[in-house]
Amino acid sequence: MDDDWEKRTAAAWADFEDRPDQDGARFRARIDALVAELPDGSPLGPFERACAFDSTGHSDRAVPLYREALARGLGGYRARRARIQLASSLRNTGRAEEGVALLTPELDAPSDELDDAVRAVLALCLSSLGRDREGLSLVLGALAGHLPRYRRSMAAYARRLAEPEA
Repeated sequence: MDDDWEKRTAAAWADFEDRPDQDGARFRARIDALVAELPDGSPLGPFERACAFDSTGHSDRAVPLYREALARGLGGYRARRARIQLASSLRNTGRAEEGVALLTPELDAPSDELDDAVRAVLALCLSSLGRDREGLSLVLGALAGHLPRYRRSMAAYARRLAEPEA
């Protein structure tokens, strides 16, 4: 889509983030109006709609839209975001195992600014499945890289947590 559409979409999201009391239905209508400008078959449409449903507390309605966006060929950064958000929505709808299956390959994907989000959502999915040690290991491993000190220690603790208990 063109730069103007991207800017208007970003502005809609910024406005939504700045006003947490905003009516969810009104926000989704704003996103729907932007989506209506997209060419038929664009993967951006279901992606933006999924994000809007997710952000307004409707994970159940977001799941099929994320899947549709990915099936239509959503690529790059947005595809990774879609997988992270889909995994979170799956967890929220009682399907954490599907979230784990979706995000585990992302641990080996090329690194970007979403790496920690992958680990955080994967940790939540693992925790929902009673696999708290694995989840904590992922979170500590992600946190270690941001610490001004104790990086080696925290990374080592993270690795030990992932090892089978003795």
